[in-house]
Amino acid sequence: MSRWIIAALCALLGGPAMADYHTDSLFNIKGLAIGQAADPQGLTGVTVLRFDGGATAGVDVRGAAPGTRETDLLKPENLVDKVHAIVLSGGSAFGLDSMSGVARYLEEQKIGFDTGVAYVPIVTGAVLFDLALGDPKRRPDADMGYRAAASAKRQGLEEGNVGAGTGASVGKIAGMGRATKSGIGSYSLTLDNGLVVGAVVAVNAWGDVVNGNTVVAGTRSEDGQRFVSGTDLILAGANGEGFAGRNTTIGAIVTNAKLTKSQALKLAQMGHDGYARAIRPVHSMYDGDTLFAAGTGEIEVSNINAVGVIAAEVVEQAIHRAVEAATAAGGLPAASDLTP
Repeated sequence: MSRWIIAALCALLGGPAMADYHTDSLFNIKGLAIGQAADPQGLTGVTVLRFDGGATAGVDVRGAAPGTRETDLLKPENLVDKVHAIVLSGGSAFGLDSMSGVARYLEEQKIGFDTGVAYVPIVTGAVLFDLALGDPKRRPDADMGYRAAASAKRQGLEEGNVGAGTGASVGKIAGMGRATKSGIGSYSLTLDNGLVVGAVVAVNAWGDVVNGNTVVAGTRSEDGQRFVSGTDLILAGANGEGFAGRNTTIGAIVTNAKLTKSQALKLAQMGHDGYARAIRPVHSMYDGDTLFAAGTGEIEVSNINAVGVIAAEVVEQAIHRAVEAATAAGGLPAASDLTP
């Protein structure tokens, strides 16, 4: 999306956005802390977005092979209106265990709904398949989730081969041997009135990451030295057989805006435009693409459409940063290792 359109939308919401981005800009959202834990030998990990005071959240699942927890609670018609953590985890379905550890830590800190007999934290999240890299028997468990939640802080956010991005990869249309190492990335915009819209995305796509029509990380040529279009391979007859469910891009849009559950759902839906612009193909039968959206309620907004358009932009940029920050691992090169 052109920068002048983003600037115009920012003006509608309260003024120009911060010009110089750094990862800790995300923590202009006062109600947010992020913790990460990883197993560099197993090549897997967990990223926890903590909202100790609660955040109104929604989710939109577009891929056909998702793994999620507590997403039904986020439906606008259901009772619970706050979450206390969003978890992004590796480990495929095994990684759902990490979210129990997050809940245990939050309960110990008396974070959650006070039921009179216990504090019950609402922990939602999604997993990606990273078992094909590293040791498939070493997966995120409750202890790793606990550590990630306990380590949450408001500075020093890392990108690349950390947290849920530790074992992430992209470009698997021609098989894992021609994929490229990916990771986790973040991006945010801060307006003069204090409104922040940001995203954290772990990129583990079947398809390629693109910038316009250029593949910037993804399917590699048979000699492994350059990128080729996975879309072109599909049109030529490649079907990626044997790779169903071994992918999934998961992420969260976070803002300090005051949202209803319906508005949070709409942000998640609009944010998927960022997936579609940056990943090609996306939302396939082989992916479980899931995107959350959460608002901490610090800033009133009157134009949710403009917030949604900005959300798609920061999601797209977070995806690009995920592959730019990644480093080689598990026998796969990163985009930075290939000659342009």
